[in-house]
Parts: sequence; structure tokens; C-alpha cells
Amino acid sequence: METYATVKGQIVIPASLRRKYGIKNGTKIIVLDNGEEIVLKPVNDQYLRKLQGSLKDTNALEILMEERQKDKARGK
Repeated sequence: METYATVKGQIVIPASLRRKYGIKNGTKIIVLDNGEEIVLKPVNDQYLRKLQGSLKDTNALEILMEERQKDKARGK
């Protein structure tokens, strides 16, 4: 499939892909640059379900709590 960018850098995602990936008006899209290509990932229920449990067995919660304490100490 092919699409074009507007002067403002906007692109149209074809309707068939919007339906396939559950992209509706207001759907947040993550834009990733992997060095060779631009990847668009819709943040929808399917995406969020895939993330469930992805931080299991990591110390992500401890890191988050430390960062929040640092922010609080800085007055943020």
C-alpha cells in the first residue's frame, strides 16, 4: 500500500489497515524510528493486552518508586 505525506507531514492510513488494527478517531499512535524505517503502533486494547506481564520479574516498580521519590525531593 502507498500513501502520501501532506505539507504538514500528515499521512492517511488506508481504511483496511485502520479496521485491521482497530484505529479509530482519537487512537494514540506510537511512532518508532528503528534507524532504517518508521514504525507506527496504535495504542489500543490489543496493544495493551500484549504489554500485560511484560515487566514481570524485573525491578521496574522499584525503579519507578525511586524516580518518584527523586522527583518529590526536587519539588516536581
